[in-house]
Amino acid sequence: EVHLVESGGDAVQPGGSLRLSCIASGVDFERTDMGWYRQAPARECELVATISPGGGTFYTDSVKGRFAISQDNRKNTVYLQMNKLKHADAAVYYCGAGYSDGLSCNGLDARGQGTQVTVSL
Repeated sequence: EVHLVESGGDAVQPGGSLRLSCIASGVDFERTDMGWYRQAPARECELVATISPGGGTFYTDSVKGRFAISQDNRKNTVYLQMNKLKHADAAVYYCGAGYSDGLSCNGLDARGQGTQVTVSL
Protein backbone atom coordinates (compact mmCIF):
# COMPACT_ATOMS: atom_id res chain seq x y z
CA GLU A 1 0.00 0.00 0.00
CA VAL A 2 1.28 3.44 -0.95
CA HIS A 3 1.47 6.00 1.83
CA LEU A 4 2.55 9.60 1.28
CA VAL A 5 3.09 12.12 4.07
CA GLU A 6 3.79 15.77 3.30
CA SER A 7 5.33 18.33 5.61
CA GLY A 8 6.92 21.75 5.46
CA GLY A 9 3.95 23.95 4.77
CA ASP A 10 3.88 27.26 6.59
CA ALA A 11 2.88 30.92 6.37
CA VAL A 12 5.43 33.12 4.62
CA GLN A 13 5.60 36.61 3.21
CA PRO A 14 5.70 37.24 -0.54
CA GLY A 15 9.22 36.67 -1.80
CA GLY A 16 9.92 34.08 0.87
CA SER A 17 10.96 30.45 0.53
CA LEU A 18 9.78 27.08 1.78
CA ARG A 19 10.86 23.49 1.28
CA LEU A 20 8.19 20.84 1.26
CA SER A 21 8.97 17.19 1.94
CA CYS A 22 7.07 14.04 1.11
CA ILE A 23 8.02 10.77 2.75
CA ALA A 24 6.79 7.84 0.69
CA SER A 25 6.28 4.21 1.59
CA GLY A 26 5.18 1.45 -0.72
CA VAL A 27 6.58 3.33 -3.71
CA ASP A 28 9.41 2.19 -5.95
CA PHE A 29 11.13 5.45 -6.91
CA GLU A 30 12.98 3.64 -9.68
CA ARG A 31 9.71 2.88 -11.44
CA THR A 32 7.35 5.66 -10.40
CA ASP A 33 6.91 9.27 -11.40
CA MET A 34 6.44 11.48 -8.37
CA GLY A 35 5.02 14.95 -8.27
CA TRP A 36 3.69 17.90 -6.34
CA TYR A 37 0.19 19.24 -6.87
CA ARG A 38 -1.75 22.07 -5.30
CA GLN A 39 -5.28 23.25 -4.78
CA ALA A 40 -6.28 26.74 -3.82
CA PRO A 41 -9.77 27.62 -2.53
CA ALA A 42 -12.38 27.62 -5.31
CA ARG A 43 -9.85 26.36 -7.86
CA GLU A 44 -9.16 23.02 -9.48
CA CYS A 45 -6.31 20.90 -8.22
CA GLU A 46 -3.34 21.40 -10.54
CA LEU A 47 0.03 19.84 -11.26
CA VAL A 48 2.99 21.88 -10.01
CA ALA A 49 6.05 19.74 -10.74
CA THR A 50 6.98 16.15 -11.50
CA ILE A 51 10.13 14.07 -11.43
CA SER A 52 10.66 10.84 -13.34
CA PRO A 53 12.67 7.82 -12.20
CA GLY A 54 15.47 9.01 -14.47
CA GLY A 55 15.49 12.43 -12.86
CA GLY A 56 13.70 14.30 -15.61
CA THR A 57 11.59 17.16 -14.31
CA PHE A 58 8.54 19.09 -15.47
CA TYR A 59 7.15 22.34 -14.10
CA THR A 60 3.95 24.16 -14.76
CA ASP A 61 4.67 27.53 -16.36
CA SER A 62 3.75 29.63 -13.34
CA VAL A 63 6.51 28.13 -11.16
CA LYS A 64 9.34 27.73 -13.67
CA GLY A 65 12.53 29.33 -12.40
CA ARG A 66 11.19 29.56 -8.84
CA PHE A 67 10.43 26.00 -7.75
CA ALA A 68 12.64 22.91 -7.87
CA ILE A 69 11.60 19.30 -7.37
CA SER A 70 14.08 16.67 -6.25
CA GLN A 71 14.11 13.29 -4.59
CA ASP A 72 16.35 11.25 -2.33
CA ASN A 73 15.87 7.58 -3.10
CA ARG A 74 17.74 6.47 0.02
CA LYS A 75 15.30 8.41 2.20
CA ASN A 76 12.22 7.69 0.05
CA THR A 77 11.58 11.42 0.09
CA VAL A 78 10.53 13.92 -2.55
CA TYR A 79 11.16 17.62 -2.04
CA LEU A 80 9.79 20.83 -3.46
CA GLN A 81 11.96 23.89 -2.96
CA MET A 82 9.83 26.98 -3.43
CA ASN A 83 11.47 30.37 -3.82
CA LYS A 84 10.14 33.85 -4.53
CA LEU A 85 6.70 32.82 -3.33
CA LYS A 86 3.72 34.80 -4.54
CA HIS A 87 0.17 35.22 -3.27
CA ALA A 88 -0.91 33.01 -6.16
CA ASP A 89 1.16 30.13 -4.78
CA ALA A 90 -0.96 29.87 -1.64
CA ALA A 91 -2.68 26.48 -1.62
CA VAL A 92 -2.73 23.05 -0.09
CA TYR A 93 0.18 21.17 -1.63
CA TYR A 94 -0.08 17.45 -2.22
CA CYS A 95 2.48 14.82 -3.03
CA GLY A 96 1.39 12.38 -5.73
CA ALA A 97 2.62 9.10 -7.14
CA GLY A 98 2.08 7.95 -10.70
CA TYR A 99 0.79 9.79 -13.75
CA SER A 100 -1.88 12.46 -13.54
CA ASP A 101 -4.29 13.30 -16.35
CA GLY A 102 -2.65 16.24 -18.05
CA LEU A 103 -2.12 19.11 -15.62
CA SER A 104 -4.85 17.95 -13.25
CA CYS A 105 -4.63 15.86 -10.09
CA ASN A 106 -6.85 13.16 -11.54
CA GLY A 107 -5.56 9.69 -12.28
CA LEU A 108 -2.81 9.56 -9.67
CA ASP A 109 -2.03 6.21 -8.11
CA ALA A 110 -1.87 7.83 -4.69
CA ARG A 111 -1.97 11.24 -3.08
CA GLY A 112 -1.09 12.46 0.40
CA GLN A 113 -3.20 14.48 2.79
CA GLY A 114 -1.52 17.74 1.89
CA THR A 115 0.32 20.56 3.61
CA GLN A 116 -0.88 24.18 3.72
CA VAL A 117 1.16 26.99 2.21
CA THR A 118 0.02 30.51 3.03
CA VAL A 119 1.57 33.58 1.43
CA SER A 120 0.65 36.90 3.00
CA LEU A 121 2.13 40.02 4.53
